[in-house]
Order: sequence, then structure tokens, then C-alpha cells
Amino acid sequence: MTQVTADRAASPLPVVLALGTAQTVAWASSYYLPAILAAPIARDLGLAPTYVFGALSGALVISGLLGPRVGHAIDTFGGRSLLAISNLLFVTGLLLLSVAHGVAVLIAAWVLLGVGMGMGLYEAAFATLARIYGANARRTITGITLIAGFASTLGWPLTNWLASEYGWRLACQVWAAIHICLALPLNLSLPRAAPLDHGSRPGVSQSQQSGRQSESFAMVVLAYMLAATSFVSSGVSAILPTMLVAFGTTPAEALVAGALIGPAQVGARLLEAGWLGRFHPLLSTRLAILMNPLGIIALIAGGPFLAPVFAVLYGAGNGIITIARGTLPLALFGPVGFGRRVGMISLPSRATGALAPLALGLMVEHIGSSALWISALASISAFFALLLLRADQTT
Repeated sequence: MTQVTADRAASPLPVVLALGTAQTVAWASSYYLPAILAAPIARDLGLAPTYVFGALSGALVISGLLGPRVGHAIDTFGGRSLLAISNLLFVTGLLLLSVAHGVAVLIAAWVLLGVGMGMGLYEAAFATLARIYGANARRTITGITLIAGFASTLGWPLTNWLASEYGWRLACQVWAAIHICLALPLNLSLPRAAPLDHGSRPGVSQSQQSGRQSESFAMVVLAYMLAATSFVSSGVSAILPTMLVAFGTTPAEALVAGALIGPAQVGARLLEAGWLGRFHPLLSTRLAILMNPLGIIALIAGGPFLAPVFAVLYGAGNGIITIARGTLPLALFGPVGFGRRVGMISLPSRATGALAPLALGLMVEHIGSSALWISALASISAFFALLLLRADQTT
């Protein structure tokens, strides 16, 4: 029988704490960095901030394109070494960014950061856990998202303080040092994956071929669902205050509502770790996808007064959908080949996530608050797509 996982006896708590902390550093020093540093970087380099956000979009595309290959490598060798290499790539990219004085070096830095993101963010972490714990990885996946869910909560204030006190260049260098001193040792502390047994495999029977066709259909559905929800989460998160102001809230009310998203995400993930964890992830994912449309309906029915309700529902849905990126493929397909599948399923979502802030921003500019309806329709289409899947789809 093919050996799929590593040391299944490895205690989950130390692994979750180590990988969750390393993920917090990775997200805070890459994906969430431009939110604070785009303006000072652009000002110092004599560019528009859109150049910095465009570089981030390019990095997301690079990371998405790397996903299937990275996932296959983790399926084969385990994720410990690749996650450690991602730390070194983050360090190199951050140090290069800190010495940038023009567009060429800025782009080169974000290319390196994009490669690091492809090897070191959630998809790689989920695949690593699937190699360690096999089909029992669901709770550990939820655990690391609980910890890394604070990446912006912790990262933004630290980045802002460093940039304000010492400049954005030193802020990048400090994050590079945090990777070396904290994240790299934590990733290296993860259990080693046992080598796979590459013994002979039987031929493909008619029933196995039918199962592969069913699996292909399920992967297409999941890819669409993740692409649609990524469009919503990336777009709405980037321009939420502007959208709420277009709906009639004051800027202060919009900021208060936005501050509720983080706690709502954590609360939903705690619910997933507890009560919802007893059910198939299809149920929790379907419920999560409906949170955004329900929040928009509440906002329309109650006006600006219910902006906090929208923010809580939207944040709760996002919190569970992030977990579903790992738990749903694991439940439907099992741990064998998990990393490659997740990489392939996530490819379209990287593209939609990169384009969403610009697309929804233009919609707000031209059609105002009606842009929220676009995000609601995207969520509803993802919900109906998931109705095409059953818990026993690939079994």
C-alpha cells in the first residue's frame, strides 16, 4: 500500500503553533505589505501607488502559476524543505525591495516575493499538513488559519510603526530578519515527510476511469467556486470603506464596520473548529458563501445602520472559505495527490483575486453602490456550483 503521510503520530499542537506562526509572518510580510508601504514606496521612487499594487498582482499571478508544481513537490517530498526555501526567498525579495530605487528592482523584488508566496502561503501549508496527517488534517488546517488570521491585525501595526519611525526600507529589512530568526526555524521544526512508495501501480479499470472523470468534474466546480469567492473577497476587502461610503455610511462608520471583519473571521473559524467540524466541509462552505449576499441584503434593507451586520457576515464567510480551500479538496479527494490538486484548483482564483480590486474599484466609480450586487451575484453563482457536488462525489 502506498505510504502517503509522514509521522502521523506527530503531536498536532506544536505543528499547528509552529506552522501557524510561520504563516502569520509570511502573509504579513508579503500579501499585506503594500497596504501600508505602497504610498511611501511610490513616493520615494517617484511612482504612482498603483505600480506597487500592480507588482503585488503580478506576484499573485506568479504564485498561482507555481501552485501545481509546488503542490506536486510537496506530495512527493513533503513541505518542510520547500517552506524553509520560501523563507529564504522572502528574505531575498524583502532585502532587494529595501534597496530599490527604480521600477526594475521593484519588479525584480516582487518576482522573488511572488515565488516565495507560491511556495510558502496557505496552499503549500495545507499540502504540508496533508502529508503529515493525511485525511485527519482538517483540524490542523483550521488551526493554522486561526493563528494566521491575525496576520493583518499584527502585521499592519508593526509595519506602520517601523515605516513611521525608521522608514519603509528598514521595515522591509526587519521583516527579512523576522523570517530568518523566527519563521525559518519554525518551518524547519516541522516533521519530515516519509518518502513515498513508488511501487508498481495497477492498470486503470473502467470504474477507475469513471472515478477520474467524476474527480475532474469536481475539480472544475471547486476551481470555479474558489475563483468566484476570491473575486469577492479580494475585491470587497480592498475597497470596502469606499463601497460602504457609496451606500451612505460616513467614513468613520465605514472604518468601524471594517474593523469587525477580522474578529468575525476568527469567530467563524472557531465555529468551524468546533460545531461545524462535525459535518462535511461542503455544508460549512455553502453556508459561508451565502454570508456575503445575506449581508448585502441586510445592508440594503436597513441602510447604513446595518453596515456592521454586513461586515460581520462578510468576514465570517471569508473566514470559513479560507479553511475550505484546504478542507474541501481533502474531504472530496483524500490526501493522495492533495498538493497538486490544490495547486490546480487555486490557479483561477489567483487571477480573479489579482484583478478584483481594480475591477470592483472601477464598478464603484461608475455604478456606485450597485457594485455590491456584482459581488453578491458572484457569491450566489459559487453557491449553486457547489450544489452540483455531493459528499461522496469522488468515492
